[in-house]
Amino acid sequence: MMENGPDGVEALPLTRVDAPAAPHGCRDRLVERDRLEWRLADGGDPAALAEAFLAGHGLAADDLSRPAAHHLDGPCGAALYVSAAAGAVMAAGHPGAPTPAPALPDLAVVVYDHAATPAPPAPPPGGGWWIGPWTPSWTDRQHADAVAAVRAAIGRGDVYQVNLVGHAAAPYTGDPRPALARLARLPGARYGGTLHGPGWSIGCASPETLIALHAGRLVTRPIKGTRPATAAGRRDLLASTKERAEHIMIVDLERNDLARVAATGSVTVDELFAVRRWCDLWQAESTVSAACADGLGLADLLRAVCPGGSVTGAPKLAALDLVAACEPVGRGAGMGALGWIGPGRLDLGLTIRTAAADGHLLHGWAGGGITWDSDPDAEVAEAAAKARPVRAALAGGRTRAHR
Repeated sequence: MMENGPDGVEALPLTRVDAPAAPHGCRDRLVERDRLEWRLADGGDPAALAEAFLAGHGLAADDLSRPAAHHLDGPCGAALYVSAAAGAVMAAGHPGAPTPAPALPDLAVVVYDHAATPAPPAPPPGGGWWIGPWTPSWTDRQHADAVAAVRAAIGRGDVYQVNLVGHAAAPYTGDPRPALARLARLPGARYGGTLHGPGWSIGCASPETLIALHAGRLVTRPIKGTRPATAAGRRDLLASTKERAEHIMIVDLERNDLARVAATGSVTVDELFAVRRWCDLWQAESTVSAACADGLGLADLLRAVCPGGSVTGAPKLAALDLVAACEPVGRGAGMGALGWIGPGRLDLGLTIRTAAADGHLLHGWAGGGITWDSDPDAEVAEAAAKARPVRAALAGGRTRAHR
């Protein structure tokens, strides 16, 4: 476990903060005060560690229902990152196979203070950026066989649905941060942003809200169901009984997760199966909200919602066991959480459409939900379609604008 505590704000460089959900009016006036990085091998409870670390830096997170105001003379907030494995530990589930990117932490909390002057403009990216070929951690045949294994488990009654995720890595040369920033700007990225640490970087283009809290209201927006962003694709998604059943199953799971930390009887489905666009894909999204229970702390909230139901399956713990048995490598930065916590607000995106860099490789993850009606070859094709815009952005290519 690593903590970094400078003697004073003036000891650290002032840079523009691009973490997802960071306050826009403060992003060019923030300086890192301190950070916590935690890995599975460190042991302990990552949810409790995050809450205690924030409290030690003037960001009380033991009662998120308590109103709090954002002041320029105090800490602005903190970027918060939780890997899929850390989320599984928080839920008392199986953390999965070993990560393919051990340089990345499983938990990162980066606290920022306000500075009096804005950050200088970022220097233009240097040349020499190159990405080699992407090498998957499983073949299409192995992916399809895993889909068949999940269908068999559903047939036995072990699970109702499981999200399977594949990983791929590519060598690179140059500075990965501009490429990850390009990824973060993809159309439809509600949680577009980046986070960096010593020897690692994460870029996120996620459209999905894992959990948000503002003015005492909890919100999650599960996404499940994908088609090409064409008129025919939209019609097909709306008409698909398989996609709708898969989606509603996850909405029910998210309702149950929220009910664990909500005021009794306050959970509502505000919007069901709304079709929205991310790059060249249609996706189905619902909105579930609830009133925050009195005295709810960050640790309990993370334990309730991590890892996200749309990237695990139902029942969640049984799905995590099957994921660990089927996926050859860990999910690393994918399928976790990344966002911001500050006075009076929390906003975490689910790290789908996410890539990470260590000192040698770029890493990406993509997958989809498997039900009894899933076709193995179609699931392999869907994962490839989700990965395609991410890889194009990292390589410097263009994707069509959101329309």
